[in-house]
Amino acid sequence: MEKAVRISTKIGGIEERILVERMQQGDTTAFELLFKYYYPGLVVFASNIVLNKDEAEELVQDFFVRLWENPHSLKSDNPLKSYLFTSVKNRSINFLKSAQVKKNVIEELKRQMESEMRYNPDIYTDTELQQKLKLAFTKLPPRTAEIFTLSRFKGLSNDEIALSLELSKRTVETQISNALKILRKELQNYLTLLLFF
Repeated sequence: MEKAVRISTKIGGIEERILVERMQQGDTTAFELLFKYYYPGLVVFASNIVLNKDEAEELVQDFFVRLWENPHSLKSDNPLKSYLFTSVKNRSINFLKSAQVKKNVIEELKRQMESEMRYNPDIYTDTELQQKLKLAFTKLPPRTAEIFTLSRFKGLSNDEIALSLELSKRTVETQISNALKILRKELQNYLTLLLFF
């Protein structure tokens, strides 16, 4: 019987295990690579738990600060993704407890984290998020995608978009609504992403 081969994650072309070892030796570049790769997904993950993006960002940032201060809490031969998401999950739950959230709410969140896909760490790494979003955007008609991009990614108001594209404001609103409907369908297991739209 053949022995299972463990596939090593590469970040910036460097094996994750090597980055962990370098970070433990005080290499700031290695730390920054790990931070940039995992931070966006960890924030979305924490937001699912604490239901507040600002609090989620603060929790994740604080976690990385403590990780930098105590890098040997990481073991280079253990899965880094599992460690990071478990740590952030625990910090998020502790935050809810400190905020005196009712016990039954906390228990319900714990139950959901054990059973629902949106709490699976595999869906939150930066590259995976980008792939899901890119695939979902291919489902949008060209005009709808153009209007949605101007609205959500370039920050234009509906009036500005209507003026720029020579459309009525009502048409712009309808196209944005249609885009959200399509994205909700395509990203049904990633609905928290829509909070950032």
